[in-house]
Amino acid sequence: MSGANAVYGSGMLELGMTFSMEQLVIDNEMIRMFKKAMEGIVISDETIALDAIKEIGSGNDFIGHASTMENMDIQSKPSVFDRYMLGDWRKAGCLNVVEVAHKVVEDVMNNHKVLEIPQDRLKAMEAVVNKADKDYLKSH
Repeated sequence: MSGANAVYGSGMLELGMTFSMEQLVIDNEMIRMFKKAMEGIVISDETIALDAIKEIGSGNDFIGHASTMENMDIQSKPSVFDRYMLGDWRKAGCLNVVEVAHKVVEDVMNNHKVLEIPQDRLKAMEAVVNKADKDYLKSH
């Protein structure tokens, strides 16, 4: 977070000797959270909730107030990590983060549709590769 602009090793285990699709899903969620944190915290009339502060008053319950619930996910919207209380987590099946990530992997493997690359873009990509090949052969 000190100015790095690349993340290396997503999905890797054992110093890169093993790759895990579940770990990739988990790492992707963490990277998304880091990127969101790097954007900073939005301060606005809505997020500062001054009206709610005036309404609730000092020493009272802000957690249960509607404005808190409405703004809960502004900073991050996790899809793999959950925010359940223990009882709710148990009712939801007690899935740990790897089990949730595995469900995501299964969904992607079973349902993802690869978008077709338009022919003009493929031709442009092929031209770049062909030029690089020719330049390489000239220099060797």
